[in-house]
Amino acid sequence: MNFPRRHFLGSSLVVLGSTLVDALTTPIWKWKRGLVLRPAAVANPPAISPVVFFDVAREAGLTAPNVWGGVNRKQYIVEAKGSGLAFFDYDNDGWLDIYLTNGTRFGEHWPQGQAPTSHLYKNNRDGTFTDVTEKSGLARTGWQTGVCVGDYDNDGWDDLFCCFWGHNVLFHNNGDGTFTDVTHKAGVYDEQIRWGAGCTFLDYDRDGHLDLLVCNYIKLDPAKTPSTDPAVCQWKGIPVMCGPRGLTGDTNVLYHNNGDGTFTNVSEKTGILKPGPRYSITPVSYDFDNDGWPDIYVAVDSQPSILYHNNHDGTFTDIAVMAGCAYSEDGHEQAGMGVAVADYDCDGWFDIFKTNFADDTCNLYRNNGDGTFSDVTFASGIGINNRYVGWGCGPIDYDNDGWPDILQINGHVYPEMEGHEIGQTYKNPRLMYKNMGKGQFKEVSSELGPGISERFSSRGAAFGDYDNDGDIDVLVLNMNDLPSLLRNDGGNKQNWIKIKLVGTKCNRTAIGARVRVVTGNHAQMDEVHSGSSVMSQSDLRLHFGVGKAETVDLIEVKWPTTQKIEKFTQVKANQILTIREGGGIVPAAKLQTK
Repeated sequence: MNFPRRHFLGSSLVVLGSTLVDALTTPIWKWKRGLVLRPAAVANPPAISPVVFFDVAREAGLTAPNVWGGVNRKQYIVEAKGSGLAFFDYDNDGWLDIYLTNGTRFGEHWPQGQAPTSHLYKNNRDGTFTDVTEKSGLARTGWQTGVCVGDYDNDGWDDLFCCFWGHNVLFHNNGDGTFTDVTHKAGVYDEQIRWGAGCTFLDYDRDGHLDLLVCNYIKLDPAKTPSTDPAVCQWKGIPVMCGPRGLTGDTNVLYHNNGDGTFTNVSEKTGILKPGPRYSITPVSYDFDNDGWPDIYVAVDSQPSILYHNNHDGTFTDIAVMAGCAYSEDGHEQAGMGVAVADYDCDGWFDIFKTNFADDTCNLYRNNGDGTFSDVTFASGIGINNRYVGWGCGPIDYDNDGWPDILQINGHVYPEMEGHEIGQTYKNPRLMYKNMGKGQFKEVSSELGPGISERFSSRGAAFGDYDNDGDIDVLVLNMNDLPSLLRNDGGNKQNWIKIKLVGTKCNRTAIGARVRVVTGNHAQMDEVHSGSSVMSQSDLRLHFGVGKAETVDLIEVKWPTTQKIEKFTQVKANQILTIREGGGIVPAAKLQTK
């Protein structure tokens, strides 16, 4: 009999140990497909690619370390989960700033003024950043997990929503470099102690005001949760913290924007609660079926993932099982962590990449264009690695050839595994899958330099062009370490176009707006979105590599509220455009450089 592995293990919490992956050293189930394993990248291999990534975090001034639970031992699952971070332009100067979440430790009594806090770094426009946390009012101590960005009150300044194990916080951007906690005033405060994970702003009813979806992971009470002392749970024979199996999942929350700076919880009447409690981690909103209405995909840990289909009437229906993106190709539940969305094959439909736990592969779901997806993980060449716990991920056209590549950020959750010969390590390299066209990917991690090959136990990742040089850089959160700022050197040898959208009738951030870029017979598309990767926020500007083309033949913008389409032809490549809804391309001075 072929047991679905997580269904089998789920019935044996105390005996076997319940973990994020529910794996055993010698499983009794058999894979229906043989896995081809690739050895981990060697440390600092020679770069043989025209594009190289270097970690310049220290030189850039990112000196605040991440603090997240025990370094050598994790008692509770919250210590292993980690958090996200954000690239966003908080001061509207056209340069990406950085927001870093942070955590704490059980039983630690921090001296006055020395507790770890979240941090805001201002971009100095010369490749460096200045820590402006104290002035900003964003410094918080606690288990801060996810972050997403959107201008919820349409005042022209992007606001920040921060998830916590505890109480989430909505920070209003005051437009002067400071933020105000408006959680109670805006109606998004929850009296319960909840474990908020990822979040995403979206305008689900297309009324021009951003609504907010928040994922809740586990109802965690350490006083009622087994810990590693005494050992109750095991992974490959090693005593580890317990969960998520055996712990109580939580439900997601949808807040409707009332248009007056406040929100109303509409989770029940919109159908958001119907999937029931899940171990939800990261949500992202895109129009997956091209019907003009934003849907929501949620990466779920150790249970079926969720695809909330927008019914156009203020309600949603979870269609993930019918659509083929809830399980693996073999029908197994997986430990979903992060999610990236892109039209990787440039056929006009958005596809989904989802990261999972070790001893499993990640998923690549190809959109069939009929409301369903096909799991093409192995057929595409993605399914060659199963040694890593995958977290942050993103579609990143790192070489500007016009085809979205995939970067996967990794890091195990059990530091206790060090010293055990089990074929896996706590700190892992990153993985880059190059899009070869025709639906195929090739892993090129070992060719891209030390920024990709260096090993950390990483979690969140954000993607954006922080130095405005025309190629995509990467910001990575490393657990109990400094962050990584991976500067892309060489990606701008090919041409590009970057587009910032400003809504007037739609929400000011233009979340949900779709852009189509055409060069010759090649068409790409993307949508402005909030959240994704894993509990993180990437650049709200849309970046398109256009290869050797010096002119973009067509830029097409579809605005979400009115569904009107604006077209711009024969646009010179290698520039950052600002397009205002109904106002066309906003004239701007040449890009400032130093």
